[in-house]
Amino acid sequence: SRPILDMSYSRQFLDFQGSSIPSSMKKLVVTKLSQNFREAVTLQQDSPVPLPGDGDLLVRNRFVGINASDINYSAGRYDASVKPPFDIGFEGVGEVVALGLSASADFTVGQAVAYAKAGSFAEYTVVPARQAVLLPSVKPEFLTLMVSGATAYLSLKELGDLSEGKKVLVTAAAGGTGQFAVQLAKKAKCHVIGTCSSDEKGGFLKSIGCDRTINYKTENVESVLRKDYPEGVDVVYESVGGKMFDLALNALAIKGRLIVIGFIAGYQNPTGLQPIKAELLPAKLLKKSASVRGFFLNHYFSDYKMALQHLLKMYERGDLVCEVDFGDMSPEGKFTGLESVFRAVDYMYMGKNIGKIVVELPHSVNSKL
Repeated sequence: SRPILDMSYSRQFLDFQGSSIPSSMKKLVVTKLSQNFREAVTLQQDSPVPLPGDGDLLVRNRFVGINASDINYSAGRYDASVKPPFDIGFEGVGEVVALGLSASADFTVGQAVAYAKAGSFAEYTVVPARQAVLLPSVKPEFLTLMVSGATAYLSLKELGDLSEGKKVLVTAAAGGTGQFAVQLAKKAKCHVIGTCSSDEKGGFLKSIGCDRTINYKTENVESVLRKDYPEGVDVVYESVGGKMFDLALNALAIKGRLIVIGFIAGYQNPTGLQPIKAELLPAKLLKKSASVRGFFLNHYFSDYKMALQHLLKMYERGDLVCEVDFGDMSPEGKFTGLESVFRAVDYMYMGKNIGKIVVELPHSVNSKL
């Protein structure tokens, strides 16, 4: 393997025993801005493996997470100043295979780490050591916490004002982040209602404590909420947008709070948004002393490490289910290798997943002994 640093022959700095670090790798790159992920993103076969700087780790990715907002990123909606080509993928779990001198104060080669940083859809990613989270092992369950779990935890903590007996509605409840909103609201002794698209998802939601599931394919969400919750719901964790946003807004109780964490129904539209009946919003909020708040994880990074450590402890104690969906039930089977990221994004937008969609990146270990 090639030298990564001047000190690369030290076992501490380079994984020269376990496997060779190649000079090139596969990665996904946004080459054209489009809300059509397959049009926007190209699989590059021979990109150079990046070099870690003094405070960096080089991580060999083993599992990468799929997020609804991958499409927003490839469509250029988050930062208009970023022009193609640019790297994509928000989170990964893997092993440290090389690192800089300063980074070696806290990390060593062979350790398992997770991170949330753009550029994870690659075989290797350089991660600043301060952004890496040390893990006991390389497990896909840890990946579910990086973006999805942290979003649910911080949004509900900062904006939810949860307390015993409150009624909480979670839309897309069986999805990557919905599963955590359900569980965290239950831990706060709330009554939790979850919307989903199948009886199988409803069964999963009941298994993690959801009090009332609404299959929107077979039940009328508006009618159910009006009949079963005539006083309204206190908190809505909303990630669907469009008609679901309108339904949720109308279902708010006095002093209710609607937290917008996404609007997946609009991400694949050329305009990005499905229209809502927003012209009535001021009157609806005033009538109920209600509020609508947006939550974007990037604005809460000062609390991120604390949130993640809390969630990791909950998982290790067995207090949190981290459901992973590898796409085993998808037509072409399990999501393995970077080329399957395209299928995984399609699978999510078809609403098939239960839990967090994760892609495995297998690698061969070439022993030199």
